Amino acid sequence: MLTIQGPSSRYCDGVTRRGFLKIGAFSFGAMGFTLADLYRAEAQSGHSSSSHKAVINIFLGGGPPHQDMWEIKTEAPDGIRGEFRPIATNVPGIQICEVFQRLAKLMDKSVVIRSVTGAQDRHDPVQCLTGFPFGSLAPMGGRPSIGAVCSKMQGPVDPSVPPFVGLAAPTQHRPWSDPGQTGFIGPTHNPFKPDADGLSNMRLNGVSVDRFQDRQALMRSFDSWRREADINGAVAGMDAAQQRALGVLTSSRLLDALDLSRESPRTRERYGDGKPFQFQYDGAPTVNEQLLVARRLVEAGVRCVTLSYGRWDSHGQNFALVRDHGGKLDQCLSALIEDLDQRGMLNDVTVIAWGEFGRTPRINNGAGRDHWAPVSCAFLAGGGMRTGQAIGRTNRLGEFAASRPVYHGEILATLYKNLGLDPATHFITDHTGRPQHLADRPPLRELV
Repeated sequence: MLTIQGPSSRYCDGVTRRGFLKIGAFSFGAMGFTLADLYRAEAQSGHSSSSHKAVINIFLGGGPPHQDMWEIKTEAPDGIRGEFRPIATNVPGIQICEVFQRLAKLMDKSVVIRSVTGAQDRHDPVQCLTGFPFGSLAPMGGRPSIGAVCSKMQGPVDPSVPPFVGLAAPTQHRPWSDPGQTGFIGPTHNPFKPDADGLSNMRLNGVSVDRFQDRQALMRSFDSWRREADINGAVAGMDAAQQRALGVLTSSRLLDALDLSRESPRTRERYGDGKPFQFQYDGAPTVNEQLLVARRLVEAGVRCVTLSYGRWDSHGQNFALVRDHGGKLDQCLSALIEDLDQRGMLNDVTVIAWGEFGRTPRINNGAGRDHWAPVSCAFLAGGGMRTGQAIGRTNRLGEFAASRPVYHGEILATLYKNLGLDPATHFITDHTGRPQHLADRPPLRELV
């Protein structure tokens, strides 16, 4: 049994009380907020969950080429028309790029949006995570991402499983691995971030699960007079929050979800590993297995999983990049949709894959396409939506939305609606006491 050595603030293993209570801060950014801070905030909010809806938000960082993925421009002239051919899907009248052979067979469970409008020419996922442009409400910290909103408004499904998880490992261009900021609601709702090496940051600074258990014993051995002297109950409350934080860090449910060795070799083969990683440069690798981890996390109780897949900034070799990234995405995204469907989860889980903007109609001298903010694209599946649709279209050259322009706010509002949060009636109060809308537009009428 570990004991406290007299009145000293330092324990026998050299860990101070302050240091002990800081265990768990590793996964919530650089602000020094701990898991315990997170759970105190959730307890104060008084929110509880009655069902488990979830979103898996796959960011295609760099700007995927809309006209080489979901709307092939066979009628466009040389210099604009790409080298891909369209293929039929299992929904009559809808065609997509030839590299998406598997997804073509799942079109009845999916939706392509060909006319996403209003993007900024910025290499970051802000609009895909919040629905608002970069800089919105900047004086008060910015808009919160959908994962942070879920954390604040719905809380955890399971006390030992964080509601918001960001899987992306750090990228050289850092915004491409941004899992979603908390904005004005504060850093206690930051995502839990397992590091790129798997579970290594589940053992902070060499502190193993066994040593966490030792610290629980230390907690039980705190002098009782400290609690009795705390008239406001702050110490007792802090200890309860810390107990819950330790529960997350030592949770077999969370650890099991992150452990792909528990999946059959056949399942892992279906998803693939996305290797060799090509065209990565300063962006994210094509880690197919992250989509499998995302499915496992949702099964464990996570409400929002974000990840960054590939580096789609195709200023050169656009078509080679799409063949590589697109074929790999086709494999893992189709496997994810099939798995969710087979497990009876697809109606409850919304999957979305999209990037920050589109690519230029004209092909440059390096066989690439450059930035094009006027129109981009998105792929969605599940969520109880009316699937089997292609929404909107661009003009003959793929320059602008020729019909049904779709805005980021509409897409985020749809995701919120699928999560059980009605953008028309749910609000978040900012620092000034003013209620803020979750989205600036209503959900897509075609889908809900």
